[in-house]
Amino acid sequence: MNPVYRSTAAAFLVAAFCGSLVALLAGAAWGWATAAFVLAAFLGHHARHLARLARWLARPEPGSVPEGTGSWEAVLSGLHRYARQASGRQSELAEALVRFRRAAHAMPEGVVLLDAHHCIEWCNDNAAVMLDLDPRADVGRPITNLVREPSFIEYLAAYGEDGPRAVRVPASRGIVLSIQLIPYGNEQKLMLARDVTQAERVETMRRDFVANVSHELRTPLTVLVGFLETVRELRLDPQRVRDYLAMMGEQAGRMHRIIDDLLALSVLESAPPPPLERVPVAPLLERLRADAAALSRGRHAISLEGTPSLDLLGSETELASAFGNLLSNAVRYTPAGGSVRLVWRDGPAGASFAVEDTGPGIAPEHLPRITERFYRVDRSRSRETGGTGLGLAIVKHTLARHQAALDIESEVGKGSRFSARFPPQRTIPAQPVNALS
Repeated sequence: MNPVYRSTAAAFLVAAFCGSLVALLAGAAWGWATAAFVLAAFLGHHARHLARLARWLARPEPGSVPEGTGSWEAVLSGLHRYARQASGRQSELAEALVRFRRAAHAMPEGVVLLDAHHCIEWCNDNAAVMLDLDPRADVGRPITNLVREPSFIEYLAAYGEDGPRAVRVPASRGIVLSIQLIPYGNEQKLMLARDVTQAERVETMRRDFVANVSHELRTPLTVLVGFLETVRELRLDPQRVRDYLAMMGEQAGRMHRIIDDLLALSVLESAPPPPLERVPVAPLLERLRADAAALSRGRHAISLEGTPSLDLLGSETELASAFGNLLSNAVRYTPAGGSVRLVWRDGPAGASFAVEDTGPGIAPEHLPRITERFYRVDRSRSRETGGTGLGLAIVKHTLARHQAALDIESEVGKGSRFSARFPPQRTIPAQPVNALS
């Protein structure tokens, strides 16, 4: 029998027995009074336990479940076990929630939990940064009130018709986000935001590269085809044929230079890092000065400043090519009568090689993109000077392979300064001159 039923039946039996006994000894009135007293004591016992239980339920704490006697002992003991188990489950759920939030905060993507009405329930730190959200103040607010990009709002409105899909949303600060909604729970949604700015930039550069290389190769090919048709269809005197053949040779040479530079770029991008071999700077600078003087043919004042006390570590062939590119650009773009300076500086902070010229200069809007492949400030002038549009891209990749950086300073009408900065770990004390011989 249930302990409560058993104790209740026992209380009634005791009341009946005591009442009957008193009634036999003192009369029926005293018997009923005794039975009522026993039942009142029994009810008081239950009322006291009920009051203690009510107080605990008002402010339940797992370790403070009241103790009971009699039939209440089994009831309150069971309640104590249940409260302890519930507390354990609650602790496990709380720990799981903490682990989930830590994992969500560690994700590189932005994570936003939305309810059925697209109101924010929770978001991680990356989502707050990407979408300019306040993780506390914006909880409960519709996300469409906070992210007002039309393509994003249209995606939310059409959600469910074509299932989850990615949509790109230009966000503040010039970044581009990829947004995806994933359903879960009761009409709730998990929104993932991923920064695809770099991927978009790479894709744009790829498209520009394909378009530019096609254009750069198509132009000389068109000229070659035109000359061939002219020579084939018209009767020309030998001198005119020689002139056409010379111009065809120039166009073929231009294509050859473009292909050579493209292959050089491909090698720089795919080859392993260069070996840490000593690159003697002093003789390298002298060779570069001599090459610049030969290329200038007396049209510019070529000077060399700085006495190297440090040599470089890396590939001499790659560095000579990169420095030569900077120098040939300065000579080719500086008008006759101008000056070109080679400047070497070194010290505890590393070393730098700079080429300064008095050429036409570069407008500020071109500087961020000037190292892109085939990017030209003045296309007609670049072709006149024989450039392929790949020289600075080669320089940038070469320096990156040597942990160096390219700094560009320029002012229209005054000239430009291209500087390659090398960190200390890429330098080594220069050898004495007699040690080099």
